[in-house]
Amino acid sequence: MQTTTATDLTKQFAAAVTALSAVSKDVADFQTADDAALVELSRLAAQEKQIADAHLALIAGEIAARSTREMGQSGLAQREGFRSTEELLRTTTGATGRDATTAVRVGRLVREAATAGSIDPATGEQFEAREPWLADVAAAVSAGSLSVAAADAIRTGLGSPTDNVSADALAGAARELCLEAAILDVDRLLKRARELRDELDEVGIADRERERFEKRSLRHYVLSNGMGRLVWDLDPENYAVVTELYDRATSPKRGVRFVEGDRKEAADRILADPRTIEQLASDTLLGLLQAGADADSSQLLGTGAAAIRVLVTKKTVKAREGHGRIEGTSAPISLATVERLSCGGDLRDVTIDSFGQPLDVGKEQRFFTPKQRIALAVRDGGCLFGDCDRPPSMTEAHHIKFWARDDGRTDLKDGVLLCKFHHLLCHNKGWEIERVGTDYFLVPPPDIDPSQTYRPMPSKSPAMRDLRREQEAAR
Repeated sequence: MQTTTATDLTKQFAAAVTALSAVSKDVADFQTADDAALVELSRLAAQEKQIADAHLALIAGEIAARSTREMGQSGLAQREGFRSTEELLRTTTGATGRDATTAVRVGRLVREAATAGSIDPATGEQFEAREPWLADVAAAVSAGSLSVAAADAIRTGLGSPTDNVSADALAGAARELCLEAAILDVDRLLKRARELRDELDEVGIADRERERFEKRSLRHYVLSNGMGRLVWDLDPENYAVVTELYDRATSPKRGVRFVEGDRKEAADRILADPRTIEQLASDTLLGLLQAGADADSSQLLGTGAAAIRVLVTKKTVKAREGHGRIEGTSAPISLATVERLSCGGDLRDVTIDSFGQPLDVGKEQRFFTPKQRIALAVRDGGCLFGDCDRPPSMTEAHHIKFWARDDGRTDLKDGVLLCKFHHLLCHNKGWEIERVGTDYFLVPPPDIDPSQTYRPMPSKSPAMRDLRREQEAAR
């Protein structure tokens, strides 16, 4: 058997990219196609994507194998400055976090199925697949007959073996689903996989109920327009709790009326409210969260209701012209909103010199003080390492001149904010940070970049960028 070398593989990929690039992307060409041709083109385009996704999954599986948790900072992903394989893929390919995670999951599945039974030359141990019942799924992805998304749907829908469902039974279901995938889209395939699991595990209702409960989660994302999005996965019981509150807040707007006593008055008030159903639900649930935190914050770090920090220049406040920023976000807020938010909190000055640096404190103190942390958050806006998106609340203050090694000072100009992962990377893996005037630069270790080219570390704070523009305009 002849093995393809890395050079050959790179040439094959380059040739494929060149061939695809040659395919017309002129809108006029597609406008002249008849209906039958368009349907056929959509099928062929889907095949292109399926093949490309399979290649990416194979690459992701191999990167994951070289970036295991046991390898720590010596793993491929962390040596390149990323927390995980998923983050490496997301940054290098421009994929969404969800797509990167799917590629890694399926790529690992395919790799493990291909190496199962062989011997690890480094340890002498036999490779074993963690999900052997999905061997047919892995083979179908490798053969190009099953998409990465379909493979992940089958994996998710079937789940894992239990006392009630054997691995052999799941393997049979997976084999059947690989065939049905030819006529089912991914959403319907996932539903079908869950139906098969239910048929196999009629007595496992309690197990599945517990499994759904264990999968509950709440995640939040910053959107490109400055808004934020919550993704809240709830088990059926707790979902019923939330929908009960949702219905109570919005039902009059949706056509349900109460006609007696105080309930009628409340319903009429909701009906007359100019907000949409979605806006009313959002405001109601947010109010409940704030009220609950203010009433009992024993489960939270800190006390009282949630608080936010607003950043605004003194010039803007005095002139009553301009805008402010909410720390950790990119979208500006109006001065009216700044004034409204300041009514409920205290106002604290952070003095910035003409070069954009907060005032120094000196070496007498080992750790950065809370006031210095506020100043660093204002200046840096989050972790300064590369494209890291960790906000100030998830960072640590790092001495770019190490306290012990370099006799460093606890001065704000020699401190930067780094998330824990990148803070450890700087201390343990040779990444350095240099200050040139008021600018900061990341210096990779020689094994990552032999030339150790300086990489700019601009502030992540839109508010600081506003201030620097004001200062430059005034010079």
